[in-house]
Amino acid sequence: MLALRLHRYNENIAIMAIWKPRIDGRPGTRAAALLKALGDDIAAGVLAAGERLPPQRDLARALGLSPNTVMRAYSEAVSRGLVTGEVGRGTYVRQPAKSPALPTGLKTGSALERPSAGGPIDFSLNLPFAGEAAEVLRGTLGEMAKEGGLASLLDHQDPQARGRHENAGAQWIRRFGPNASGDTVVVSNGAQQGIFAALLALLRPGDTMLAEALTYAPLKSIARHLGVKVKAVAIDGEGLIPEALEAACATTKAKVLYLTPTLHTPTTAIMGEERRRKIAELAEKLDLLIVEDDVFGFLPEHRPPPISVHAGARTIFVTSLSKSVAPGLRIGYVHAPEAYVQAIRSAVALSSWMPPPLMAELASRWIEDGTVARLGERQREHAARRQAMAREILAGHEYQADPHGMHLWLPLPEAWSDEAFAAAAKEEGVLVQTARIFAAGSRTPDAVRLCVSHEAEDERVASGLRIVAKLLKREGSNEELVP
Repeated sequence: MLALRLHRYNENIAIMAIWKPRIDGRPGTRAAALLKALGDDIAAGVLAAGERLPPQRDLARALGLSPNTVMRAYSEAVSRGLVTGEVGRGTYVRQPAKSPALPTGLKTGSALERPSAGGPIDFSLNLPFAGEAAEVLRGTLGEMAKEGGLASLLDHQDPQARGRHENAGAQWIRRFGPNASGDTVVVSNGAQQGIFAALLALLRPGDTMLAEALTYAPLKSIARHLGVKVKAVAIDGEGLIPEALEAACATTKAKVLYLTPTLHTPTTAIMGEERRRKIAELAEKLDLLIVEDDVFGFLPEHRPPPISVHAGARTIFVTSLSKSVAPGLRIGYVHAPEAYVQAIRSAVALSSWMPPPLMAELASRWIEDGTVARLGERQREHAARRQAMAREILAGHEYQADPHGMHLWLPLPEAWSDEAFAAAAKEEGVLVQTARIFAAGSRTPDAVRLCVSHEAEDERVASGLRIVAKLLKREGSNEELVP
């Protein structure tokens, strides 16, 4: 009995000694109030740089809050740069950020060539490795400087240059099967603008479009800004289900379908050729137009021809170099039936006037001289190495991935909800994307997407994957993350 009393006494003393902010009377949720109190106390010097914050459960007990509420506040504080989480050690107040000096030159391996090694391990961005193209870029820019005529790359693009860039885009697209020509290609600022331009050309406010039940996350935002409704169509391990597509067309009268048949995000599914042919047949039967997103089409070692090959008169095919070469190379290509080319070109002009001529010229040169193909192969090798790391570290856990893909899809154990798992991972210093980010409808599985290509250092990727593996073994929570 005496030992128990001493334990409770020591426990109470420990709680009294910890940082105990005032959150009563602050606006918003309890998590928001705690976050604001944390920021205020850091700014006022109550919490000094390097000081350790109380463990989440201790602070929750001291303030009379749920552990999930404290977790949400701590996670948001990490994302805002107020604190940093160190695995196995706790959460600490960060040193104030200093204004960086302007660089005097670009050196190999500098911070300008790769993602920062500091901060959370970021598995949330589905992007290729950023630094592979740096050396090639130096050489190409040097050649362009020696050739002269740089002023034209800072002016409005003339029709002759635009035609050359469209021809280069067609050359790249033909590698994947569609019979593209310069007359059928529109150059865009990346694939996302290409998708936006296609939907703007095809839809009107109040229309309904169809999409996979889990789909490219920005699609929902694009549709909302266009005043368009999105109807979710059921998927399975191979992607969109043809029977579900036919049923959705019957009930909605929708005339536009957006889908990603190759390395679907987030599930990594690759649709087989028989199903692609079936969807092409349904498009003809149902008078349906297809927007086919093929940004990951270069990655798989073996992939069926795009749906555009089977339904060229009904398919707008979108790809880009931002996934295959470097994330900052914001050049996309839209291959469309002739009847829609001008409308898509007008939509690009409406939203950005034109892709930057310098960027389009760089992309064209690299396509023409084979650089894009070589850099794409390097990205495939890089992704394959990272996927091998994932297979080793996540051995014993069920997940979906392509051996050359940039991301993997991780269904969660029954104990975890996707939001609870993402919050717990964030607390441990790892960022992932929840299934509900991709949900076109109201139903979502408890799963997360992990993207392993963009982080610069293998050691950070391995560390992040080990944290994920550790969390999968831990008892989770299916409770919603609400105060």
